[in-house]
Amino acid sequence: CPTAADLRPPNGTRVCAQLYTDNSPYYDQCCAGDVLVVPPGTDMPYMPRGWSARASSLVVGTRCEMTVWSGKAKGGKSRRFSA
Repeated sequence: CPTAADLRPPNGTRVCAQLYTDNSPYYDQCCAGDVLVVPPGTDMPYMPRGWSARASSLVVGTRCEMTVWSGKAKGGKSRRFSA
């Protein structure tokens, strides 16, 4: 997985989080598969099409926080992640 400080795409813009569809107990195989990039200030009450219940690992960038909910439209239990 990239480190929190390494979350920058090739064009140099800031990224607050990346979600991945594949995870593994083997470190070198973590953070694989499809990637969902979350820019700073993003507010997503619903996961994008095709991402519902698919995220298995994530990395949150420095100076960022990501809150996720178990239900749609920010319903249910929540959990906050940071670098």
